[in-house]
Amino acid sequence: MTGLVVCVAVLVVASAYGVLHKRRSGRVRVRGRDEDKRLGTAELGGDLGERATLVQFSSAFCAPCRATRRILGEVAEMVPGVAHVEIDAEARLDLVRELEILKTPTVLVLDADGRVVRRATGQPRKADVIAALGEAV
Repeated sequence: MTGLVVCVAVLVVASAYGVLHKRRSGRVRVRGRDEDKRLGTAELGGDLGERATLVQFSSAFCAPCRATRRILGEVAEMVPGVAHVEIDAEARLDLVRELEILKTPTVLVLDADGRVVRRATGQPRKADVIAALGEAV
């Protein structure tokens, strides 16, 4: 009987964790520790967008990174003045540590001055990215 109770408890905790993880993954949100972080062309390896920049941290074996690349590319084409820059996390470990990137894909939304205004960990939805751009401008 004790084994059954333990098994049920483990299943409930694992299910709750899975639901919470799925709800938080890909959400574009403000993170208090990003307030004073600013990126320029030297860190990005490319130019900032006139209105905003979408910075994607990816790795070679990340399946959601390919879908995120497609989504961000489409958004950058749709919204004038928005640039999309992809950074290989493995090649830029200094920047990964500085910005506290814990998993790929991670998307940073920068304003025209290069300040980090939003962050998404996991594959974001197109509508959320567009909404975040509206707040960044």
